[in-house]
Amino acid sequence: MTGPDRTLPRRLPHLRVAAGRSYPLGAEFDGEGVNFALFSAHAERVELCLFSDDGRREIARIPLTERDGEIWHVHVAGLTPGAKYGYRVHGPYAPEAGHRFNPNKLLIDPYAKQLHGALKWSDAVMGYRVGAARADLGFDTRDSAFAVPKSVVADPTFAWGNDRPPQVPPAQTVLYEAHVKGLTARHPLVPPGWRGTYLGMSSDPMLDHLTRLGVTTVQVMPVHAFLDDRFLVQRGLRNHWGYQSVGFFAPEPRYMAEDAIREFQTMVRRFHAAGIEVILDVVYNHTGEGDELGPTLCFRGIDNASYYRLTGGGRYYVNDTGTGNTLNVAHPMVLRMVLDSLRYWVETMHVDGFRFDLATTLGREVQGFDPQGGFLDALRQDPVLGRVKLIAEPWDLGPGGYQLGGFPHPFLEYNDRFRDGLRRYWRGDAGLLPDLAKRLLGSAERFDHRGRPATSSINFVTVHDGFTLEDLVSYATKHNAANGEDNRDGTDSNHSDNFGTEGPSDDPAIRAARALRKRNLLASVFLSQGTPMLLAGDEIGNSQGGNNNAYAQDNATGWVDWASPDTGLAAFVARLTALRRAHPVLRQRRFLHARPRPRDGRPDVVWRLPSGAVPEAAYWDDPGARAICVELRTAAETPAEADCGETLYLIFNAGPATEAVLPECGAPGWTCLLDTTRPDAPETPVRAPRVPVPASAVLVFAHQPTGDTR
Repeated sequence: MTGPDRTLPRRLPHLRVAAGRSYPLGAEFDGEGVNFALFSAHAERVELCLFSDDGRREIARIPLTERDGEIWHVHVAGLTPGAKYGYRVHGPYAPEAGHRFNPNKLLIDPYAKQLHGALKWSDAVMGYRVGAARADLGFDTRDSAFAVPKSVVADPTFAWGNDRPPQVPPAQTVLYEAHVKGLTARHPLVPPGWRGTYLGMSSDPMLDHLTRLGVTTVQVMPVHAFLDDRFLVQRGLRNHWGYQSVGFFAPEPRYMAEDAIREFQTMVRRFHAAGIEVILDVVYNHTGEGDELGPTLCFRGIDNASYYRLTGGGRYYVNDTGTGNTLNVAHPMVLRMVLDSLRYWVETMHVDGFRFDLATTLGREVQGFDPQGGFLDALRQDPVLGRVKLIAEPWDLGPGGYQLGGFPHPFLEYNDRFRDGLRRYWRGDAGLLPDLAKRLLGSAERFDHRGRPATSSINFVTVHDGFTLEDLVSYATKHNAANGEDNRDGTDSNHSDNFGTEGPSDDPAIRAARALRKRNLLASVFLSQGTPMLLAGDEIGNSQGGNNNAYAQDNATGWVDWASPDTGLAAFVARLTALRRAHPVLRQRRFLHARPRPRDGRPDVVWRLPSGAVPEAAYWDDPGARAICVELRTAAETPAEADCGETLYLIFNAGPATEAVLPECGAPGWTCLLDTTRPDAPETPVRAPRVPVPASAVLVFAHQPTGDTR
């Protein structure tokens, strides 16, 4: 086995090397120098490589001769923050046994707080000889340092001042999923140098917009340092979404204006000052190194057999994620890395929670998914992580991967049943009323167990992967040719509707019908029990031209178009969030099960026909039924002092125009709060018990008994 060039100096004259310590892992500046600590259970030798300020020249190699158990460490006095470094790790190259050590490959520190430079794709970053007959069993001797990002000794101290987490209660949370670059790259009011950056995302124009909308919590798409997949680069594309992490502590450099992690911290501080939380979309289920034919950039070269779940004797990777590999969070040191990463983002970067991509992978034990598995238990008991918002994407591609409702408290979960059911109902599909009823009441059949609250369901009709709201009502099929995969990528189950014309239309009738459909879908999200989520740009009619998988579209397709925003739709969203804030009946923690309330003996929920009668089973089973009404009160189990005393009456009509009879309620009668066919109409008292219900409409009525102000 050939090792790297030995002509470099072992150390620089002004640096003094000592044993150092095994804690903390990573590179930590202590005022006199930097302590380096790296985990590897199977390495035989570890070298620290130092680089010039520009990261182009390797200027010294320092062996880590001290080892405490499986942690290698050294202290280098004289080094300061900003120093560029990497590792070369020696050990067996035996892929069939799970080991892929290759000291010719420069490796990123898994605990690096900052990275310098971008990956330059070259065969040299592969641990094996590309094109050789033995494929990944061969051994490549080329030095990869020129192509690999350098780890940076970072100083994460920051003047936080009086920054405090907003700590928005789940029942008051309004999520807004956004991409750092995509949100502001085309925003005309964001300073040009800040567009597409952390600073741009938290600039005054964006804060003003989010505040007007009523957003409480921004869910930021991946910002852990990630790579552009080689096949994308070869097509002239980039990894726009960022689900290929190579560093779990370092903010992605491409979103920085001046290559400084303080810009991320500034973003968080500015969001907090506006009362808005920041949640990170995190990818701990896999890494960007891919399968056995992927590059050796970090974990693979440091300790492949520990960091990844392997199969086939160790040569191949378990692929529950569909991305080529699966991180082995069952290993104690990998679990420690993930938890250290999460705590770092909370304690040092001040984020308010996490959305776990393909979270089933993280809860899968040897016997399958376990809601009391090691990772989930460790996360929930942690004194730092147990107090922040936790969101699960409750599925992956592995065995038993669909786990909607299976995660423990306090997790919230993405509810794809809500998404698909509401899309199909408003499209006019037959037999959807029973499903609609479940979704409006928080999907209790999935979440009402073990004390979980009704806020557990994250309700949405669009997210980043899929059609935008505008495209959902404009395209019958996906249009993903720009991704270079012959339109094979992306889901075909969109449950969308183009109203007779594929794509944009100048027909006033089609445009009006599409606008109404969007309002009905949005109203359904904000009037349902659970936690509402909005996709960035939906509030202004943003389109991706029918692309429902814009993961590689780091361009106008994947960026929000602010050129001609639908301000009327944005105002309607703001009205919905205000309605939800003003009426606690819409955002309850307890589920509604039609039980009598101790306060007045009335059931907390009553389903009705437009006639006012309670529907019988035959109506629920009627495939042609399109309209349903629901009478909502505070849940029966709610303490009397928390009962708002109000009754809401919601009408959902996906069919033709009809008439509805409002229930008897006594003085002062009903007030119409919302009619999606008249989005600008003010709140209006209702004088008669019968009200017209337009075709394809959502109506909301409220009754507050005289003298009851609770």
